[in-house]
Amino acid sequence: MNDPIVDEIRKIRDAHAARFDYDLDAIYRDIKEREKEWEEKLGRKFVSYAACPDEPAPTPPAAPVSANATLPEGSPAPRH
Repeated sequence: MNDPIVDEIRKIRDAHAARFDYDLDAIYRDIKEREKEWEEKLGRKFVSYAACPDEPAPTPPAAPVSANATLPEGSPAPRH
């Protein structure tokens, strides 16, 4: 299935990557430079949604519901 919007975005993204010979480090530096320019122009800061270092660790998987169910290999044993 072709989506003209997705096709256009991919074409733009490919043209941008080609400008840097598909060098990911160079592409990243260019994106960060553009963000910096926009931050200065708009007076706003781009934010990152990366996890905070003080966030709690993810909770372990829940225990199986039925007596015949099994946990994936390496999962902690259920607490009763």
